[in-house]
Amino acid sequence: MSDPGETIVLPVRDALKALPLQDESRAGYERSKFRHWTDADRDGCNTRMEVLLDEAVNAPEQGPICALAGGSWYSAYDDTQFDNARKLDVDHLVPLAEAWDSGASAWTAKEREAYANDLDDPRALIAVSAASNRSKSDQDPATWMPPFEGYRCRYAGDWVADKTRYQLSVDPDEKTALSQILSNCPDSTIEITLIAEAP
Repeated sequence: MSDPGETIVLPVRDALKALPLQDESRAGYERSKFRHWTDADRDGCNTRMEVLLDEAVNAPEQGPICALAGGSWYSAYDDTQFDNARKLDVDHLVPLAEAWDSGASAWTAKEREAYANDLDDPRALIAVSAASNRSKSDQDPATWMPPFEGYRCRYAGDWVADKTRYQLSVDPDEKTALSQILSNCPDSTIEITLIAEAP
């Protein structure tokens, strides 16, 4: 059993096999139960803006209240470049509703807030085109994968890493889909610092 704060390194396919397998339940879910886009360091930039600043290909100018001007970004979901931050969404790679279904319903409000604003693992949040993010919505890999096929191995690996970090479960269809995707990818090694205690 692994403990919170421990860093583990293992092949991504082994990480997938180790995730708890169980059916999901969305009972009681409300997006408001995950307080998100907070400004933890009180620098005027909330979590969303911090991700946009961090992932900019060319840095934007930063004005008052973290207003961004200029800059450029790359949306990996659909292999598209953008020069306007307003055309981007910041996606929770494992959506909040999916996290709820997979174990976050048992967390405290503070734990859900930490999940929704996780800037410590770059796989947790990603700036992507608004169109691709809204196409994805709260779907898991059984029903949605990035339109850009060249990113799908990375997406599946990051999904497994994120679920491992928080010890969230996978449902049977999700696990099958991830297994199929990863079977066609290099069995890359992932490094994860655990947040939640393994069940």
